[in-house]
Amino acid sequence: QLQLVESGGGLVQPGGSLRLSCAASGFTLDHYAIGWFRQAPGMEREEVSCISSKGIITYYADSVKGRFTISRDNAKNAVYLQMNSLKPEDTAVYYCAAGCWVESVHSWGQGTQVTVSS
Repeated sequence: QLQLVESGGGLVQPGGSLRLSCAASGFTLDHYAIGWFRQAPGMEREEVSCISSKGIITYYADSVKGRFTISRDNAKNAVYLQMNSLKPEDTAVYYCAAGCWVESVHSWGQGTQVTVSS
């Protein structure tokens, strides 16, 4: 079972920035595409961004294009999500997982809460 741990969430004002981190425990990430997902209260979990195993290919949901940047450092066994120009509608619990689509993920971590509010 692939265990990933998310961190870096918090409370931020609209227009602010946060950097989320995704760390692996007990295995190396460099064989896997890693996705970031989010789930707002009362909403289904959705894909936010994904990065291929070597970091060459990235995907962004339309709602975050131009504001979020996904990256990975395989030497540090970590994946990051830089979130800029945050909006209240970005408020959600954010998860990272192996895979790019919700349907392909077999194991979810605890997530990290992101709250965008003035």
